[in-house]
Amino acid sequence: MKRIFAIATLMASGLALTAAAQAPAAAPAGPAKVAVIAFQVAVAQTNEGQRDFSDIQKKFEPKRAQLKSLSDEIDGLKKQLQAQGDKLSPAESAARTKTIDDKSKQLQRSAEDAQNDFQTEVQEMYNTVASKVYEIVASYAKDSGYTLVVDVSQQQSPVLWAAESTNITQAVVDAYNVKSGVPAPPAPAAAAPKPAAPAAKPAPKN
Repeated sequence: MKRIFAIATLMASGLALTAAAQAPAAAPAGPAKVAVIAFQVAVAQTNEGQRDFSDIQKKFEPKRAQLKSLSDEIDGLKKQLQAQGDKLSPAESAARTKTIDDKSKQLQRSAEDAQNDFQTEVQEMYNTVASKVYEIVASYAKDSGYTLVVDVSQQQSPVLWAAESTNITQAVVDAYNVKSGVPAPPAPAAAAPKPAAPAAKPAPKN
């Protein structure tokens, strides 16, 4: 699920730092102290982000099932047409072909609409969480004495290398989870172990 959410949030690239369009705070006197953060990863890894994305997935599950059912129906009609094609009259063959074409167009339109709706909800959810994560980044950086925080999750990031000690991604995620109070999502249930095969019985002695 984390992987799916990370992919989905990348579609919202450029939206993550909308809240950052504010006047920067005055830099404290003294040497510069720089930190890096994978901002999109941080948003994706928060308990709230994982929870909300999971809710969106569940919301669209009936639609996914509906699309799969229609796709399976189209596949079945195609197989029937291929198997019975030489036995059908031209009119019947044309009618079945039209039915398949109509259902295929319906599937394409429905799939595109569902994808657009899904992406819209993901982006809205992402932006909501991202704006709150930004507040944590700002407060954490200020409290820790950082004068600059660079987002390395952007494709055009100027950072070529950074020491791991400057990466505040996990620290921000932890701080956000504490403030939000949202519990961690339950771990996926482990698959039940398969029963061991019964040992072969020794052959009876004569």
